[in-house]
Amino acid sequence: MGFMFLDRLSTNWKKQNNFYQSKIIINDKELLLIKPLTYMNLSGEIFNYINPNDFNDIIVIYDDVSINLGKIRIRKKGSDGGHNGLKSIISFIGEHFSRIRIGIGPKPQEIDLVNFVLGEFTNKELMIINKVLDTTKEALETIITEGIDKAMSKFNSIEVTL
Repeated sequence: MGFMFLDRLSTNWKKQNNFYQSKIIINDKELLLIKPLTYMNLSGEIFNYINPNDFNDIIVIYDDVSINLGKIRIRKKGSDGGHNGLKSIISFIGEHFSRIRIGIGPKPQEIDLVNFVLGEFTNKELMIINKVLDTTKEALETIITEGIDKAMSKFNSIEVTL
């Protein structure tokens, strides 16, 4: 979901070391978008190539099976919540970075986690995801222009439906 979202923001990706990067402007603010080329469980290794101290803010955008499809959750900081990619990032820079979690759940009991996360979306799910990604863009713009507290109060209670 994170890559799907980033690809909506930019199509101008340049390969650097072990990641793709793209610069965009949102509301007169330059953003550096980064897509690691490592396995998801090693996402934090990106900080071997970029210094987190070179940036004012880091916002990580990722999927979360514990949140229903159609919802997003915004947080200022926190634990990995069982997400191995986030665990890797935290091991490099600590827990003090913002995150936007995009719900893809609930996971059906009969499907294991890896197959669920790597599986294909149905057409109906893709329609919801398109709307959620639009909402996520609005949330990111709100974080940039009005701050994360405003974004949390505005978007954490929204559920996108068809």
